[in-house]
Amino acid sequence: MQRPIKNIWIESEDKGAIIGGTEEINDNSDVIVTFDDKSKYVATFFTYDNIEYLRQKNRQTGECLDGRFFWASDMIIIERINRKEVVEIIEHLIKEKEFESIFDQITE
Repeated sequence: MQRPIKNIWIESEDKGAIIGGTEEINDNSDVIVTFDDKSKYVATFFTYDNIEYLRQKNRQTGECLDGRFFWASDMIIIERINRKEVVEIIEHLIKEKEFESIFDQITE
Protein backbone atom coordinates (compact mmCIF):
# COMPACT_ATOMS: atom_id res chain seq x y z
CA MET A 1 0.00 0.00 0.00
CA GLN A 2 1.74 3.16 -1.19
CA ARG A 3 -1.22 5.49 -1.59
CA PRO A 4 -0.61 9.15 -0.82
CA ILE A 5 -2.17 10.39 2.41
CA LYS A 6 -4.70 13.17 1.92
CA ASN A 7 -5.54 13.90 5.57
CA ILE A 8 -4.90 12.71 9.12
CA TRP A 9 -7.64 13.67 11.58
CA ILE A 10 -6.74 13.46 15.28
CA GLU A 11 -9.79 13.65 17.52
CA SER A 12 -8.03 15.29 20.47
CA GLU A 13 -6.90 18.18 18.24
CA ASP A 14 -10.58 19.00 17.66
CA LYS A 15 -12.08 18.10 21.03
CA GLY A 16 -9.23 18.47 23.49
CA ALA A 17 -7.92 15.91 25.95
CA ILE A 18 -10.30 13.34 27.42
CA ILE A 19 -11.76 13.77 30.90
CA GLY A 20 -8.89 13.32 33.31
CA GLY A 21 -6.40 13.70 30.50
CA THR A 22 -3.50 16.06 30.71
CA GLU A 23 -2.75 17.13 27.20
CA GLU A 24 -0.58 14.73 25.26
CA ILE A 25 0.76 12.36 27.95
CA ASN A 26 -2.54 11.09 29.44
CA ASP A 27 -4.97 10.87 26.58
CA ASN A 28 -6.56 8.64 23.99
CA SER A 29 -7.74 9.69 20.60
CA ASP A 30 -9.32 8.27 17.50
CA VAL A 31 -7.22 8.88 14.42
CA ILE A 32 -8.69 8.71 10.91
CA VAL A 33 -6.37 8.49 7.92
CA THR A 34 -7.84 9.45 4.55
CA PHE A 35 -5.93 8.56 1.40
CA ASP A 36 -6.12 10.32 -1.97
CA ASP A 37 -8.30 7.47 -3.28
CA LYS A 38 -10.86 8.47 -0.57
CA SER A 39 -10.37 5.27 1.45
CA LYS A 40 -10.44 5.86 5.22
CA TYR A 41 -8.93 3.94 8.11
CA VAL A 42 -9.31 4.38 11.87
CA ALA A 43 -7.35 3.39 14.97
CA THR A 44 -7.39 4.57 18.57
CA PHE A 45 -4.16 5.85 20.04
CA PHE A 46 -3.66 5.57 23.83
CA THR A 47 -0.75 6.88 25.86
CA TYR A 48 0.92 4.59 28.39
CA ASP A 49 -0.13 7.02 31.15
CA ASN A 50 -3.73 6.92 29.93
CA ILE A 51 -3.83 3.12 30.14
CA GLU A 52 -2.71 3.34 33.78
CA TYR A 53 -5.22 6.14 34.46
CA LEU A 54 -8.04 4.02 33.01
CA ARG A 55 -6.88 0.96 34.96
CA GLN A 56 -6.97 2.88 38.25
CA LYS A 57 -10.38 4.38 37.39
CA ASN A 58 -11.72 0.93 36.56
CA ARG A 59 -10.46 -0.41 39.90
CA GLN A 60 -12.65 2.17 41.61
CA THR A 61 -15.71 1.81 39.37
CA GLY A 62 -15.59 -1.97 38.99
CA GLU A 63 -15.35 -1.80 35.21
CA CYS A 64 -13.27 -4.44 33.40
CA LEU A 65 -13.32 -6.76 36.44
CA ASP A 66 -12.08 -4.02 38.75
CA GLY A 67 -9.35 -2.93 36.34
CA ARG A 68 -7.87 -6.39 35.88
CA PHE A 69 -8.04 -6.10 32.08
CA PHE A 70 -8.24 -3.47 29.39
CA TRP A 71 -8.85 -3.73 25.70
CA ALA A 72 -9.71 -1.60 22.69
CA SER A 73 -10.05 -2.52 19.05
CA ASP A 74 -7.44 -1.11 16.68
CA MET A 75 -5.37 0.08 19.66
CA ILE A 76 -1.95 1.69 19.31
CA ILE A 77 -0.05 2.62 22.47
CA ILE A 78 2.19 5.68 22.20
CA GLU A 79 4.21 7.87 24.58
CA ARG A 80 2.59 11.18 23.58
CA ILE A 81 -0.39 12.04 21.44
CA ASN A 82 0.61 14.87 19.17
CA ARG A 83 0.59 15.31 15.41
CA LYS A 84 4.34 14.76 14.96
CA GLU A 85 4.32 11.43 16.82
CA VAL A 86 1.10 10.18 15.21
CA VAL A 87 2.25 11.02 11.67
CA GLU A 88 5.64 9.39 12.28
CA ILE A 89 3.98 6.19 13.48
CA ILE A 90 1.52 6.11 10.57
CA GLU A 91 4.33 6.60 8.05
CA HIS A 92 6.35 3.85 9.73
CA LEU A 93 3.41 1.43 9.67
CA ILE A 94 2.82 2.12 5.97
CA LYS A 95 6.52 1.68 5.15
CA GLU A 96 6.66 -1.61 7.08
CA LYS A 97 3.39 -2.79 5.48
CA GLU A 98 1.73 -3.07 8.91
CA PHE A 99 -0.80 -0.24 8.52
CA GLU A 100 -3.75 -2.32 7.29
CA SER A 101 -3.17 -4.91 10.02
CA ILE A 102 -3.56 -2.29 12.74
CA PHE A 103 -5.94 0.31 11.33
CA ASP A 104 -9.50 -0.72 10.46
CA GLN A 105 -10.95 0.37 7.13
CA ILE A 106 -14.08 2.49 7.39
CA THR A 107 -16.76 1.43 4.96
CA GLU A 108 -19.47 3.97 4.36
